[in-house]
Amino acid sequence: MTDRSMQEPTLLVLTALADAPRHGYALLREVTAISGGRVKLRAGTLYGALDRLLGQGLVRVESEEVVDGRARRTYALSATGREVLAAEAERLRAVAAEAERRLAGAARAPKPRPGFAS
Repeated sequence: MTDRSMQEPTLLVLTALADAPRHGYALLREVTAISGGRVKLRAGTLYGALDRLLGQGLVRVESEEVVDGRARRTYALSATGREVLAAEAERLRAVAAEAERRLAGAARAPKPRPGFAS
């Protein structure tokens, strides 16, 4: 991974894998649930992301089985993926804390009076 922030779909997929391994359909549902319904990944987008995350070593294939004649892979967060997700969560916490600090400060600051330059 690079030092730049993680894209939201990547963050959501890694978060969905943080507590338990999941197969693709379960990941699609979990991402929708985590995002409060805001993000609904398409299967092609999810599997493209999983291939990229596998290549980066952030996820691993936990198991493969055949269900109803189709191969089903179950994905899990790798140790590196867990570290990267924890670092991103900390980065987001720090940004949110700074935003809250500044908002609280702005709420306490005197409001400029109309007609006067601040």
